[in-house]
Amino acid sequence: MSHKAASHASCIPKIDEVNALEALHNFVKDDLNLVDKVIIREMTSQVPLIRDLAGYLIHAGGKRLRPMLTIACAQLAGYQGQRHIPLAACVEFIHTATLLHDDVIDESNLRRGIASANALWGNKASVLVGDFLFSRAFELIVADGSFEVLKILSEASSTIVEGEVLQLLTANNTATTETGYFNVIKAKTAQLFEAACHIGGVMAECTAYQKQALAAFGHNLGIVFQLIDDGLDYYGTESQLGKTPGDDFREGKVTLPVILAFTQGNADEKKFWERTLGQLDQTDQDLNLAIQYLKKYNVFSRIIEKAKSFSKRAKESLMVFPESSLRKLLLNVADFCVYRLS
Repeated sequence: MSHKAASHASCIPKIDEVNALEALHNFVKDDLNLVDKVIIREMTSQVPLIRDLAGYLIHAGGKRLRPMLTIACAQLAGYQGQRHIPLAACVEFIHTATLLHDDVIDESNLRRGIASANALWGNKASVLVGDFLFSRAFELIVADGSFEVLKILSEASSTIVEGEVLQLLTANNTATTETGYFNVIKAKTAQLFEAACHIGGVMAECTAYQKQALAAFGHNLGIVFQLIDDGLDYYGTESQLGKTPGDDFREGKVTLPVILAFTQGNADEKKFWERTLGQLDQTDQDLNLAIQYLKKYNVFSRIIEKAKSFSKRAKESLMVFPESSLRKLLLNVADFCVYRLS
């Protein structure tokens, strides 16, 4: 553990598994392999650019966390059919499409540690291929034939876009409140996590209470995931993030680390944040100074405590299901998502 991590290591829950995501992946890997086959099949296009760009992005890596959650939640709820395979692929298409659009909006040159699609093919192609993936996703939903699934995933898609617009409105705005921040991440990130888990219960035709429990698990897990991601932008490595650390700072994003430091900061510190984020007037030394201000106000430990609170809610939601190895794996994933900031 690094010397930086040691200062707040006591806040981190102890987890037996080295990597809970890897353990969940191993549990659902047979179904996940089938999902990948659907993804490859559905990327087929007569337009070479679409095929090349979509293939590049899909094969570029990533944890496949959202489709894993769809598979796992369907199994947890007792589903034994095959509908979860194309619907898990659908969830990944929606996620990948939003990443394409995100990278264009953020002008990001890296995604998962390699060149982003927009850096290689340009913004126009990236936006259009993102639209193609959205369209493919809804073709899969229509083929499934469930109005309830269609409702959940279509509402999630529109909410994600609303979250992106909200984020644009808060960018460079140091007056952004903690409430405003959570409104963004609930829409932009938590909504797809929620939908990915919720449709697992729909396929299993479990009780309304169990469906809502799965939705709540996904929602709170998504909040944890984004909270820690935003902390890692100032605290993590490129391998942890899949992008260059400090990108949020350089782009003027007002995330929770900044909000917590700005709220407690003195007049000079507030001027620093207004200059660097509000006006995007930055020097090479400013990121390091920003990190020092975050340390001054124990921002990392405070984010971990907030993430632990949402992780606890996520785990409590799963208690409506009988004890099983799969439930334990999902509980461990909720803890592990907090643990990433260690």
